[in-house]
Amino acid sequence: MSRPDASSAAAPTSATSTGPLPLSRAWWFRPVPLTRIAVMRTIAYLFIWVDVWLTTSWVKAHADVPPEWYAPLTVGKLLHLPTPTHTVVTVVQWALLLTALVAATGRAPRLLGTAVFLLYFEWMVIAMSYGKVDHDRIAFLVLLAVLPTVGVARWRDRRRSEAAGFAMAAVLVTVALTYFLAAWAKIRFGGWDWPTGATLARAVIRRGTPLSDWTLDFPWLLETLQWAMIVLEALAVLMLLVWRDRARVALVVFLLGFHLMVFAGVTIVFLPHCVAILSILPWERVPELRSRLRERRGRRRPGLPAPAAP
Repeated sequence: MSRPDASSAAAPTSATSTGPLPLSRAWWFRPVPLTRIAVMRTIAYLFIWVDVWLTTSWVKAHADVPPEWYAPLTVGKLLHLPTPTHTVVTVVQWALLLTALVAATGRAPRLLGTAVFLLYFEWMVIAMSYGKVDHDRIAFLVLLAVLPTVGVARWRDRRRSEAAGFAMAAVLVTVALTYFLAAWAKIRFGGWDWPTGATLARAVIRRGTPLSDWTLDFPWLLETLQWAMIVLEALAVLMLLVWRDRARVALVVFLLGFHLMVFAGVTIVFLPHCVAILSILPWERVPELRSRLRERRGRRRPGLPAPAAP
């Protein structure tokens, strides 16, 4: 097996180069440790089992749907993808699960990773070609698409790679655009009546929990939350300016906290998108943090008693 196309170059060239093109290349190809790729491969490929059996367990029901109900997405038409039948859906489902399981071990990352992406892509076409298209899949799809481009990566491989940097940058941009385009869609289709409307009130009435039912007594609070959603989603592109590790951790905590709050209030959760968010974390720092914790524990332990005199 060939060695990973990793780059051991130091920092990006932005420190010595000026102008939009060098700065853009320095951002897109900022080298990151291969550890981050290895960790995200394991998380993403194992999550596919959760997604197929839990998050999108309803997709396999399309195996028994009459073929005339199939209204393929534009990409399905362009690629002439097959009409879902019982055989097609079953084969895609089990091929995806088994390939993802083997790919999670890190073997043949380019071949198996590409196969996982193509199979999951087809799984999503089957899922979204019956009148409902979810917007929480695009970042996860991009993650699956870029992981095979890096090559071999191990959990303890601290070498920095520009290919890994580009892969993680692509996912970060997609995560940011998911929020930004969500705000744009709200205003495009709902107009400025969306933030002053009853979208959240309707969601609470339909899917509310004891943690959110009380908000129906305060319409002004729900309207304020809708304005806050629009503003925060529109400003999501600012997350592209987050470089430092601590800021990245804080950003992930904030984003996951937001999705946890939404799930607690209206039982809606975007699990594939949350998996893509995890790629923002500096996973290569985990061994370092574990070493520090061990050192602190060692310092807190009392010294052993001196041996008794003979």
